[in-house]
Amino acid sequence: MFTRESKIILALTGVSHFSVHASMLIFPAIMITLQKEFGVGLDTLGWMYMLSSFLFGLGALPAGWFEQRLGGRRLLLIFQIGAALSGLVIILASDRFVMTAGMMLMGLSVSIYHPAGLTIISRRIRQTSRGMGYHGIAGSLGLAAGPFLAAWFATTIGWRYAYGFMMVLWVFLAVATAVLITPRHGMTDVHGAPAPAQTRLKPLFVYYVVAALIGLASTGFITYMPVFFSENLGHLFSELDGVITGGFATTLVLIAGMPGQFIGGKWGDRYNKCRLLILISAVHVPLLLAFRYGPGEWVLLSGLILGVVHFMYQPIGNAMIAEFTSSASRGIGYGFSFFLSFGIGSFASGIGGIIAVNYGVPSVFLFTAFLMAAAVAVALYLRKIV
Repeated sequence: MFTRESKIILALTGVSHFSVHASMLIFPAIMITLQKEFGVGLDTLGWMYMLSSFLFGLGALPAGWFEQRLGGRRLLLIFQIGAALSGLVIILASDRFVMTAGMMLMGLSVSIYHPAGLTIISRRIRQTSRGMGYHGIAGSLGLAAGPFLAAWFATTIGWRYAYGFMMVLWVFLAVATAVLITPRHGMTDVHGAPAPAQTRLKPLFVYYVVAALIGLASTGFITYMPVFFSENLGHLFSELDGVITGGFATTLVLIAGMPGQFIGGKWGDRYNKCRLLILISAVHVPLLLAFRYGPGEWVLLSGLILGVVHFMYQPIGNAMIAEFTSSASRGIGYGFSFFLSFGIGSFASGIGGIIAVNYGVPSVFLFTAFLMAAAVAVALYLRKIV
């Protein structure tokens, strides 16, 4: 059972997690709209998004370091206020350069969240994997809601309102965090939470290689999934606009990630995490290949299964970091992990844009399948050394 404090922490970090991933997936869902508004191609938009995604990962590094000095609560407030300001810049953007600047500020601001939120959960909640699972469900809901809300706003009252909605949510979260999360000094874990006395560097480093590969694959297929569905599922959703089709189908895939987060959290507390990591990575490969070689109906089914499988990884991976790091280095550990997952992973947006322009959007998924095959090989080595 979760304590009252644990429930408050899970609620606020959960909504914050929702906002982070929903905001980062607005852009991919409206790429077709932005092509027309700013007069640019998918390759240019891919690099614009890459800059934001890179800062989303890069900012996690200093955020992890600052977590040791400022604490998770203060970092949450900095993230929420900074993200709200970035939303205002995007709303007022008159050209692609201001839009890019606003996206970069948003990426940098929301990058603060993961080291802060995950460290708070790992220190203050005893049932770490389960807490990470519920926290991940909120993130998956954000991933699912982001494309759909963006597509809906873009086709009804305007794409800028999607960012306006997020700006209001961040202001609300800043007020709630200031009032409901009590300051806490020190870096000790609650009784029963897993934490080694010293950081286990070798398995942590090998895990980071897996995280980077999965991050590249994840960014690659999530960024171009709305465009893929817009171009390939018109016969299934003929009554819907192309942008809505892409956003709606992607939302279905990401909603499927919510039970995946729950299952991953439950299994992470029961079974060997390394074996689960190997299995999850391996199942990705045929599911991604289906996007390159399968017919439309089967691709949607494959995408739904991919949503479940892919998001099983997150609570397991986050709990593994807690097991490999000491409490004092936990924030830095999460910060570096998210730099690899989202910062290094962001390059898949730019690379994917080049692949999409030259070889077609389906080829992006072939690229991500190769990345997941490499992740399997590294995860097998991790199993040997843990």
